[in-house]
Amino acid sequence: MRRGNGRPAERRAVTYALRTAAGSRVVVRGDRLVSPRTPVDHVVALGGGVLLPGLINAHDHLQLNHYPRLGNPPYGNAYQWGRDIHRRHATEIRRAGALPRRDALLFGALKNLLGGATTVVHHDPWHPMLDRAFPVRVARVRVAHSLGFERDLDGALAGDRESRARPFSMHLAEGIDRVAGREVSECERRGLLRRDLLAVHLVAADAEDARRLRRAGAAIVWCPTSNQFLFGRTARQELFAWGPDLLMGTDSLLTATGTLLDELRAARQLGYVSPRRLRDAVSITAACRLGLPAPNLRSGSPADLVFLRQPLFRARPRDVALVIVAGKPRLGDAQFRHLFAHCGVRTQRLQVGGMDKLVAAPLATIARRAVALTPQAGRILQ
Repeated sequence: MRRGNGRPAERRAVTYALRTAAGSRVVVRGDRLVSPRTPVDHVVALGGGVLLPGLINAHDHLQLNHYPRLGNPPYGNAYQWGRDIHRRHATEIRRAGALPRRDALLFGALKNLLGGATTVVHHDPWHPMLDRAFPVRVARVRVAHSLGFERDLDGALAGDRESRARPFSMHLAEGIDRVAGREVSECERRGLLRRDLLAVHLVAADAEDARRLRRAGAAIVWCPTSNQFLFGRTARQELFAWGPDLLMGTDSLLTATGTLLDELRAARQLGYVSPRRLRDAVSITAACRLGLPAPNLRSGSPADLVFLRQPLFRARPRDVALVIVAGKPRLGDAQFRHLFAHCGVRTQRLQVGGMDKLVAAPLATIARRAVALTPQAGRILQ
């Protein structure tokens, strides 16, 4: 559409309000939250539940979430696991690898939406697709696989033009044997223990390692169900006692149970840290460490929201009633179909836990392809 002077007309930002059962009101204009008093032309009654800023998943391998859970645990360290699955499960790996990278990344995005995550850290080389209209936000960081598997540690540390000022994320002490147990001290020797480090896993870290990490000011990224599958346990409770910045991650379905909600529930059951600290691990602490805007429901904040029918530590994918990323609904209960239409989001139907959900196209098509290839991947839809 053009104005009379030949210039394209400015497209008015989509505006709408979300009204909770308790009577509170959140207003979205474009990709931001605005004053609750802002006039709107569409109002959504959410019903009973809890409205939260979108959750932040600090560790995932987006393209590996359609793979089956592979391995014959327990292992001494992640290097043993990596070598073992390529020897024992080459057929399954080859089969899952046939899914196009685009589809694999989108299935990883769907897994995050089903867990209420609107932002995720992708712990693998950056893909151009993540720069475009991806269904979730992907936080850019520098990544190295691990001390043992990273081929170019110096290059990973340097990052590229987009990531060189960002935090540095690496798998560390992922195991229970002496090989894994030496990695924190080795990182210190190499000068890698720094405040910008996001140390993922730390299963083998002991009390002395905790002191090293504390001195450095490094953050912990915890993926308990992945650790428990591979090694029969997760990081020691004393690692959390000194109060490090704690973030939560899902890892991929190669090793982990499912979504970010599964990780939160597993962490809560272990009782190592308080519920408040766990909530912060997927919100304010993660945002601070990743250099993201503070997640809240105040005017001016990014319109990244999740509405749950159950409390956070009891919620499962079927309880994720609505997920909004940058102001646009990406997943929601069928009753919110008018909001998708209002925002111009084309939808597909997807069964989640026996319930009809709407997802932004083509995510349901992608899910069918992934589950047809690897039925185990369908556990996130249960």
